Amino acid sequence: MSKPIAADLVGLTTEPVTVRWSEKDVLLYALAVGCKPEQELDFVYEARGPKVLPTFSVIPGLNIMGSVMSQVQFNLAMLLHGEQKITLHRAIPAAGIGTGVGRIVEVWDKGKAAVMGVECEVSDDDGLLFTTQATLFIRGAGGFGGERGPSRVNFVLPEREPDWVVEDITREEQAALYRLTGDRNPIHIDPNFAKFGGFDRPFLHGLCTFGFAGRAALSALCGGDPARFHSMSARFSDQVYMGDRILSKIWQTGAGTALMQVETQRGNVVLNQCEVTYQPQ
Repeated sequence: MSKPIAADLVGLTTEPVTVRWSEKDVLLYALAVGCKPEQELDFVYEARGPKVLPTFSVIPGLNIMGSVMSQVQFNLAMLLHGEQKITLHRAIPAAGIGTGVGRIVEVWDKGKAAVMGVECEVSDDDGLLFTTQATLFIRGAGGFGGERGPSRVNFVLPEREPDWVVEDITREEQAALYRLTGDRNPIHIDPNFAKFGGFDRPFLHGLCTFGFAGRAALSALCGGDPARFHSMSARFSDQVYMGDRILSKIWQTGAGTALMQVETQRGNVVLNQCEVTYQPQ
């Protein structure tokens, strides 16, 4: 039986969940977040591996998070993804079977909304593989009498031009394609559901934008080598609509650290507070 949103949800943990993925899954994900054969053949062609994008970790992570959130009472149309972080402990194999555990690690009462943090860990026979952390913003679910939570510590971008600007473009069918990876929230494809949620039209999944940005960081910072990619975090701040151009601006801030801000051609910031850690050459 599902539980209402309240502070006592902290610590709620799933039973171990078996997660499986195949070459087909990682190839589909790569295409869904914009990989192009002429530039990223290793990620879309099984004869070349395939290599697995680090941000693919959000797909098993989302399934496990769904197991957690199925135990909570909330309106799906009022759910927004606030923040996402991935931590890779090893490069993800092209096919595998793992065991995942999800838990609620924070619940805050923001008055008009509730904020929940969900952490998921996936391990295989060789140990911990990756960890995902999501912050969920549920409009209209606040006011339950919980604490507001601590203020976030914000990154400050360097006062100089970015070291890299990676530009990409989304396709009209981008959200429809990304849905096939498992994120079937109808707000990203159904105009009526989007309007019910307060939006003019369907928009791209935040995690799809996260995947586009992860590809940009992987290329600029790691030379396309997933084994050098350690972690990435970001805050979702605006919508990307199908057909938008995505510009990932990246500043190297140290040996193995970088900050990134992602915008569209309109100049609106869609991902901010984005930090990437990686193994420098």
